Amino acid sequence: MDIKGKKFVVVGGAGLIGSHTIDQLLKEDVKEVIIYDNFLRGSKENLSNALKDPRTKIYDVGGDIMQTDILESAFNGADGVFHLAALWLLQCHDYPRSAFDVNIRGTFNVIEACIKKDIKRLVYSSSASVYGDAAYEPMDESHPFNNQNFYGATKICGEAMLRAFHHRYKLNYVGLRYMNVYGPRQDYHGAYIAVIMKMLDAIDRGESPTILGDGSEAFDFVAVEDCGVANVCAMKADATDSFYNVGTGKRTSLKELAEILMYLTDFKQSINYAPRSQATLVRNRIGCPEKARSEIKFAAKIDLEEGLKRLISWRSTHKHELEVRRQAVGLVG
Repeated sequence: MDIKGKKFVVVGGAGLIGSHTIDQLLKEDVKEVIIYDNFLRGSKENLSNALKDPRTKIYDVGGDIMQTDILESAFNGADGVFHLAALWLLQCHDYPRSAFDVNIRGTFNVIEACIKKDIKRLVYSSSASVYGDAAYEPMDESHPFNNQNFYGATKICGEAMLRAFHHRYKLNYVGLRYMNVYGPRQDYHGAYIAVIMKMLDAIDRGESPTILGDGSEAFDFVAVEDCGVANVCAMKADATDSFYNVGTGKRTSLKELAEILMYLTDFKQSINYAPRSQATLVRNRIGCPEKARSEIKFAAKIDLEEGLKRLISWRSTHKHELEVRRQAVGLVG
């Protein structure tokens, strides 16, 4: 899709990936970007730079994907939609009915609105959670769905609905399965990326960062700025009715992650290890990036050390905001 001169709606645009997607969109010659968000998790602070651009505006009557009439009105005249709104993993674990309402029924509402308003292309934010623990590495898009939690189940359902809508109504869409996203503007809600913030909090207090388990668990950490680029690449691509990993393809253990953070902060103490107790989380997940590179022309460019430097720099200038976010999820000390 040629995005020049086009209008886009970013559903969940005030969140971590949504706000970075908007930043990347504004580097293009687009006509207008509408932010549709209820601001329960996302924040206007995340949009502070984007809102300086006259092409960007927040939809002025709210942005809840459960309100179908408002949702459909927001899509009027739009060419493309990015759907990033969802409850996060541990919310889905604690509140499965809400997970169904928001992540499944809400996604149905977004898809249906796209059909009614003749949206030319939809980019859907799925998740690597659909895979569960790795049966093999790196995990390509044909990896079986071994998910065992409610969040991953909702994303699998979203993917299945998209495929059905494509075959019945010719909906033009692609889905992105993000690996472990981290970077500036992140909060404490992400079950996997929150470990980075908690390690940095400990270092700030002069305490050793804590790892649950022996530190051998490994993940594919992808910078949020690259995820914003991936979304724009997906909107531009010709591919349809397909899903793509968004990651680096590089394996980083939690022990290695802690060591990089201590190196970047010049922290000299040793790592603290504690028993692993959270049963809803996977232990290994590294994605194969080749299909995305080949079909939507996306390749992650920010290596982990550089990405963590950017996160640390952002943290240093947003201490008050981060304290508010910590308190919002009940973190103390």
